[in-house]
Amino acid sequence: MKIYHQELKYLLFIDIETVSCTPSYQDLPVPMQSFWDKRAKMYQEQNETSVEAFEKYAALHAEFSQIVSIGLGFFYLNEQGELGLRVKSISKDDEKQLLQEFKDLLEKRLSKRRRLVAHNGKEFDYPFLCRRILINGLGLPAVFQYLRSKPWENPHLDTMEMWRFGERKNYVSLRLLAYLFRLPPYHDIIDGSMVSNIYHQDKNLERIAAYCRNDVITTAQVYLRLQNFPIVKQENIIEVA
Repeated sequence: MKIYHQELKYLLFIDIETVSCTPSYQDLPVPMQSFWDKRAKMYQEQNETSVEAFEKYAALHAEFSQIVSIGLGFFYLNEQGELGLRVKSISKDDEKQLLQEFKDLLEKRLSKRRRLVAHNGKEFDYPFLCRRILINGLGLPAVFQYLRSKPWENPHLDTMEMWRFGERKNYVSLRLLAYLFRLPPYHDIIDGSMVSNIYHQDKNLERIAAYCRNDVITTAQVYLRLQNFPIVKQENIIEVA
């Protein structure tokens, strides 16, 4: 493990969980309903009404959603010199507080050499975080200043992009890669399409947080397999408060 530890210790694995900004279309302010009606036209081929489209897809659009959980994970070496993974999640109903805590962590506690890693991060997690941070009136942390530079100058990593090997049309889910690489199965079989209902109807933020942490673990393990490294042993995965 020590042979390649140096290149791993600067990686920060992240995952975000997002929900619609209101429980239903009817709860949106009237101007936002109008804006969503225009956005929902992209789903007309699926014969979705604006109301139906909001319930299914609003959480995928930064302008009509909020982040409720951010998962983070980083590698470490244990006393035996084995690779381990520490994982935590920040979860709050107040999105501004959530993003401020995340921003403080990035700016105050992490090495400037850290690189973010997320699955589909360049298409979803990274730009989504930037948009929600700005919408909440917070300044972008230095780690996200790349959004004003050229795409190829983005220093952060994306396991989906790594899997594509330059092909642009291929989408593959994190769960599929986990299955192909024979990684341990998910403990709670939910997916992103269920998160809004779990949040708004079930009021179960901790379940979402646990799902978010599991995605971080899976992303880290997929990253190792993409590098043809052994995965982290289950006993060396630590969830921290």
